[in-house]
Amino acid sequence: MQSKLDEQEGLTYRVGPGDLLRIDVYRHPELSSMNAPILSGRGAGTVVDNDGTIQVPLLGPVPVAGKTTAEIRTLLQQRLSEYIKDPSVSVQVQNNGSMRYNLIGEFAQPGLKFSDRPLHLMEALALGGSVNLANANLRGAYIVRDGQKLPINFYRLLRQGDLSQNIRLRAGDTIFIPDKSSEQAFVFGAVSKGGAVPFTNGRLDLLQALSLAGLSSTDITRGRLEDIRIIRAEGDRATFITVDASRIMRGEAAPFLLESGDIVYVPLSKVGSWNEVIGQIVPSLQLVSSLLNPFVQIKFLSD
Repeated sequence: MQSKLDEQEGLTYRVGPGDLLRIDVYRHPELSSMNAPILSGRGAGTVVDNDGTIQVPLLGPVPVAGKTTAEIRTLLQQRLSEYIKDPSVSVQVQNNGSMRYNLIGEFAQPGLKFSDRPLHLMEALALGGSVNLANANLRGAYIVRDGQKLPINFYRLLRQGDLSQNIRLRAGDTIFIPDKSSEQAFVFGAVSKGGAVPFTNGRLDLLQALSLAGLSSTDITRGRLEDIRIIRAEGDRATFITVDASRIMRGEAAPFLLESGDIVYVPLSKVGSWNEVIGQIVPSLQLVSSLLNPFVQIKFLSD
């Protein structure tokens, strides 16, 4: 099953630093990269330097990083036409040395990993040996790409086998799987100490969270406990939940268990639509934006 991110990006490979290219110029073997020195374990060819350029006879450094082989071929033919009549150039990727991934957190073997080809997420996870599922906070896991978190649901992928989350990675992506000590929910609204509330031994119910957030007898009076709103974000989707905490306090309903990343809002007055709730809570979310589920960051904080 192909993920939405895969569909958006397509599968075109783009060259990056560390890649080994084979460049052939028809009837001009002296310009062929196959005349370059043979690199240990990689064969002969032209390596893309860290600055994203390759060295080409007659032309000197040519910028190729981020380009497809077709785009590089067109560029070289245009540049070589100044020296050769109607040059015919072919470009192939001999070795994908730019495929680097950072694995951080609950892996048996975390660190910088290399691949000779583009990988999907599950393949990259295997480079870390295994994921320590017993101690991993999968609901808090994420991928960082170009400084932005991606809304990937690691819980659905690894616990439920949802392959729609098995996205195609880009070189340089960072995969972060925190441990369970990072599990927390967020409580805002009619409480005295709004913000992050930690889980204890992997568990936190709604009344415990309200207590830790400083819900006092005064807050109970002025807050609408029968209309508590919870945003539960998982990967690229969210569930909106309304809970009557007053019934739980009276013993008329079972405790409501929170999940890591839940956002709890205790309204001061009656609220109507969820858009109204979100409008009231966004200023508080902005204060803890770096800790939030990627869906919350992308969907709400950008609106």
